[in-house]
Amino acid sequence: MPIIAEKQREGVLVTPRGRLSESQVGLIDEVSRDLLEDPGLLCYNAEAAAVFKNAGATVEDAEDCLRVRIASAVIDRTLETAPSTVVLGARNPDNRLILDAHEPRVRFGSGSETNVWLDVEFDGATPRFTRREGSIERLGLAAHLAEHLEHLDFFIRCVNIRDKEVTSENKDVNKFLASLNNTTKHVQGGLTSLAALDDVLRMSEIVAGGPDAFRDNPLISFITCVIKSPLQMVDDTARTLIEISKRRVPVVISSCPMAGTTAPFDEFGLTAQINAEVLAGVALNQLVAPGAPVLYGAVASRVRLDNLNDMYGAPEFSHYLINAAQMARHYGLPCYSSAGVGDASVPGIQATAEKMQTLALVPRGGAQYVHYAFGLLERTNVFCPEQAVLDDAHVGLVKRTLADPDVPTEGGQGVLEMVREVMGTSHKTFMYHLPLPTRTPTYVAYPFEDSEGGALLAAHHRYHDILDRPRCSLPAEVQRKILSEIPGILPTTLTL
Repeated sequence: MPIIAEKQREGVLVTPRGRLSESQVGLIDEVSRDLLEDPGLLCYNAEAAAVFKNAGATVEDAEDCLRVRIASAVIDRTLETAPSTVVLGARNPDNRLILDAHEPRVRFGSGSETNVWLDVEFDGATPRFTRREGSIERLGLAAHLAEHLEHLDFFIRCVNIRDKEVTSENKDVNKFLASLNNTTKHVQGGLTSLAALDDVLRMSEIVAGGPDAFRDNPLISFITCVIKSPLQMVDDTARTLIEISKRRVPVVISSCPMAGTTAPFDEFGLTAQINAEVLAGVALNQLVAPGAPVLYGAVASRVRLDNLNDMYGAPEFSHYLINAAQMARHYGLPCYSSAGVGDASVPGIQATAEKMQTLALVPRGGAQYVHYAFGLLERTNVFCPEQAVLDDAHVGLVKRTLADPDVPTEGGQGVLEMVREVMGTSHKTFMYHLPLPTRTPTYVAYPFEDSEGGALLAAHHRYHDILDRPRCSLPAEVQRKILSEIPGILPTTLTL
């Protein structure tokens, strides 16, 4: 399918800035490959082990699993078939994403699947915070909010649906439908039950207009954490990855080591291990379905030494993710990365400082797909809609900061004429020469100021303004078709 002329969300095109020299990239690649041979992977899925064995890997018995030793030649062969460009579709074609490993065009989206929704109410100018459980209704609200946040480029389910009617059998179809029914942007998520995969895909085909339309415009994609750090291939997730790969749907190979507990504490060791783990997942995906769309996913964090929680506000978090983006670029794989998370439990100065540190640094690495960037607090345990509104402003600032210079390579006559004209006036200002929004994008000011309650109150007002806007619900006939053909759909997920 030709993709160059297709519409897509613009994101921001950056000049990638890595931390690693060429020789350091080569060393990390070498060490990662050595790790995949010795000690290799502890594999708890027999089918995955058989796939690797058929490709030339060595499989040995271990204590309660199989040990898979993957030769470097196997990795080379799978990297040759993995596509450098992945298309993530959307209900609105203008919202699709074309992720090109050779084009560092960065997009930002939501992430995690939090159990806690943080409501913000105000007593005058004083905020009150109330923690509530995730639900189908709140996931729909989050997707509706995402639809109207200018700088959010894609939607990953950010609220865990915990309604009493939700079961492991019907969770996935309702989770994806609540998202698709409230946003026209790309929707991504993980699977709770492999048994729901075909129902989720059939539902997405109905939304897209049929199997062929979905193939050309994949409205949804999946996340799989197939490797449990350190270097352990999980049984159920491996089965899920194998089946998703067979269906050739875009999938993220997400590795989430924590430096100091499930990975080495130092930057070099962490980077080598996460790289080895992602390469193993990419290899399984490509051995099952050569050429299937796959993303290199890095979600590293650092342990907090006093309580062993993960830390997202630590400087090392940015180091790990910038390095991972550089390794993905080295292999020609689009990169799924992380930024915009903090350790603070409520919106405020600490949350803003932690979020802006990673938002300002990680995207400079050139990762094409940056999740976690909206609404998360308390690491990835809490979603707050007002924080998502604030983060939209933060990401807007970052996008403008990272934009290429608006300076021509030749011809300065227009500037000369403008300055000479202004110098010939009595007022000596350039107010009559402000750039038009349609001509030059100009980020004028931080958009959230409220004389009574500051930025948080202003974000609160904007959130409620968005709540009052009409939903971008699926057409009624599409919802009825889904209800009649897809088992497990709950009435609360529909907007008929």
